[in-house]
Amino acid sequence: MTGHRIFGIAVASVYRAYLAKAEKKGRTKAEVDEVIRWQTGHTQDSLDAELAKGTTFRDFFARAPAMNPLRDLVTGTVCGVRVEAVEDPLMREIRILDKLIDELAKGRPMTKILRQQSLLPDRLA
Repeated sequence: MTGHRIFGIAVASVYRAYLAKAEKKGRTKAEVDEVIRWQTGHTQDSLDAELAKGTTFRDFFARAPAMNPLRDLVTGTVCGVRVEAVEDPLMREIRILDKLIDELAKGRPMTKILRQQSLLPDRLA
């Protein structure tokens, strides 16, 4: 399989960087895990198992139990790249995860990070 070098990197190796970034800003491992579970549909046990196995990004997203349809609402830039403009589906998933972790580290409330306000009917106003 071809693609970017990141596709073959173990999620666990980048996960440590995600944790460090979030914890440096006062966020918790539980919040990082919640963000990842929200995007992928993993349970805590299945997430822990994938990290322990050294699963690559390619396999991690390919085996994700239930990708959250609201993840398409994640927009903006991460590392100078607009998330919604990324054409490769796998790279887009990685960039979405990067953006979610950035939002977490910037102190954004979890309800906004997890796009929960989108679940409210807009006709209630």
